[in-house]
Order: sequence, then structure tokens, then C-alpha cells
Amino acid sequence: MESGICLHSVIPVRGEPSHKSEMVTQVLFGELYHVTEKENYWFKIKLLLDGYEGWINTNQTNLIDEQEFTRLANAETSIATDLVQLLLCDTTGAMIPLVLGSSLPGLGEMRFTIGTHDYIYEGQVSETRLNSTNDAQYHGPRERQQLTSDAVLYMNAPYLWGGRSPFGIDCSGFVQMVYKLQGMKLMRDATQQATQGEVVSLLAEAEPGDLAFFDDEDGNITHVGLLLDHNRIIHCSGKVQVDAVDHQGIFNNQLKRYTHKLRLIKRIIPY
Repeated sequence: MESGICLHSVIPVRGEPSHKSEMVTQVLFGELYHVTEKENYWFKIKLLLDGYEGWINTNQTNLIDEQEFTRLANAETSIATDLVQLLLCDTTGAMIPLVLGSSLPGLGEMRFTIGTHDYIYEGQVSETRLNSTNDAQYHGPRERQQLTSDAVLYMNAPYLWGGRSPFGIDCSGFVQMVYKLQGMKLMRDATQQATQGEVVSLLAEAEPGDLAFFDDEDGNITHVGLLLDHNRIIHCSGKVQVDAVDHQGIFNNQLKRYTHKLRLIKRIIPY
């Protein structure tokens, strides 16, 4: 099985092998993937972070051998926390704009290596590193406080189906990226994320950083947001914004009505 790593700022991942197909997610710089299928000028990939699958064009791929893939997958990975920051490829002199949430595998003293290229990154990174086993020990209050602080970094980012960057993001991509900034892995879609963590029975028992899920009239989970406290939620609906929330759901103060019906609350970080 061939493998690769994203060396672009953002790569769109399509549902089908065509530029006309909908974008189902995005790959950010430094994220790893396996190639599972090939069709003309397209590779079907499976992302290492969340197992999500889709198609990317071959002119945006960067394949690496198994040894390098394993090295990068096992490296402690820093996560970029600047909204946008330039990365210098010291080998070629090229400058690459990185967005919030990009991965920097093996970063140390502002330098890291991917394949035959050396990179210099002078921006800010998360204090918590992403690792391959996702078995970090969380201490509760500090991580929850940091999650809510990180969430605000995406304020006013416009809604984009399949997006994972501050320049366009969807509801599940938003909460996935906020957790990634703290070195924690969430699945990609809201329905998948709803299977993770432990159930919180009542909104009054929720803690900052817990995830709230919302369903449609058929009972299908269609939306997710991150609770700031018992009364407020930050979520992406049109844009990343803060709204009121209660046992019924999300109340949009501008529209003066409920926009999403609460289904369940899940806790990813143990209390």
C-alpha cells in the first residue's frame, strides 16, 4: 500500500474522482494518508488522523516510502496555532502558508524534516502534541479551558461543507480541529463523533468542552457544537458563532428562534 503526506496548505478531498464532485473533507499540511485506490489522475486516500476516505488529484499528492511514513506517524506532532503562518522549506527556499491546525511532525527547535526536505517554522504551536496512540493523560479542567480558548480562534470562519480551515469549515470539522489543537483525535462527521466519549445525561451536568449533538425531524444527527458552559455553545452554522443553548436546543438571538434540536451530549475528556 502506498502512502503520502500533505505538503500543501490545504488539499480538497472529493467524494468521487472528479473536480466537479463535492468536497467531503480537506487535508491540511503535515497530515498523513494511505492510498487505497487509483483511477486516472486521482488517488483514493484514507486519512491516518480519522480514517476518512475520499479522492485527491495526483498533482497534489506527495508519496513517501513505508519507512518514512512510519517515522512520521510515530513522531510527536506539534500543531500550528497561528491563524496563518509562513513555513520555509530550507532545502528549496519555497514559502508555504500554513493555516491553523496544520501538523508539524517531529518539530524541534523550529525545524523538522519530511523526506529529503528540511523545514523551518517560527510560529506558535500547541503545548500538547498529537501522537499516534492518542493515549495522552488528560487532567480535565486545564484541557477543557484550553478547548474553549482554542474554539474562539475560529470565530466568524465561514461555513464550508467539508472545510477544516479558518477560511471555510463545517460543524464537525470545527470541533474536530479544536480537539486536534489539544492533541486529541475526533472522527470526521457528527454522526461518527456522537459514538465517541461518554454520555452526559443533562445539560446542567455538562462541562466546558463537552460536545452537544442535534438531530433533524427524522432523528438523524446533523449538527454538533462545543459547549462553553450550561447556557452557551460555539458552533458553525453559517459561520462559527456563539449562541444560547438549553434543553430544547440552540436559540439564535438574531433570528429569535430555535435553529437546532438537542439530541445528546458527549464528554470526550473525563471529568
